[in-house]
Amino acid sequence: MLNAQDETLPREASDLQWFAGQLKPNGLSLAELNLARQGIESFCPWMIETKRREGKLQDFRRPLFPGYIFVRIDPKAGLWRTVNATRGLTRLVQTDPRAPTPLPNDLIAGLRARCSDNGELHTGPELSPGDMVRVVAGPFVDFVAKIETIGEDARIRVLFELMNRKVVTALDPAMLRKLE
Repeated sequence: MLNAQDETLPREASDLQWFAGQLKPNGLSLAELNLARQGIESFCPWMIETKRREGKLQDFRRPLFPGYIFVRIDPKAGLWRTVNATRGLTRLVQTDPRAPTPLPNDLIAGLRARCSDNGELHTGPELSPGDMVRVVAGPFVDFVAKIETIGEDARIRVLFELMNRKVVTALDPAMLRKLE
């Protein structure tokens, strides 16, 4: 039985939790569509990656966690069985056969803080002059470069070594990943 304090809590704070859902092969868009139709919140962070295909460079939207989507439900309401039956999803990840395993709210909050409203991952402010980076999108994909400067317009000037010459060019931060 709920007391007066419990009734004033918003539903998100009291009942809803995040879970990892395993997707069927190529089931991401189908799962997102069907979860939205059921009024279930989902989150799948992604980034742009450039690959060579048929001799041309093409940008692709790549999930940060391929094969998985995050789903926010109230497990006490029995909705996890509904989610398991959603087209595009195989099941919610669980360590106990009786119920799915919730994820820490801080984990998802941290991921969402690093993503735009549509789920695209931003590069963090951890990039600084002198850092070595790998280009993950654009015409210089898979090149390794050194950050020379970070401009006021948020463009990053990087130094490449191409054909025994040093070349400086400006790139968008979203195109770069810091090498550890």
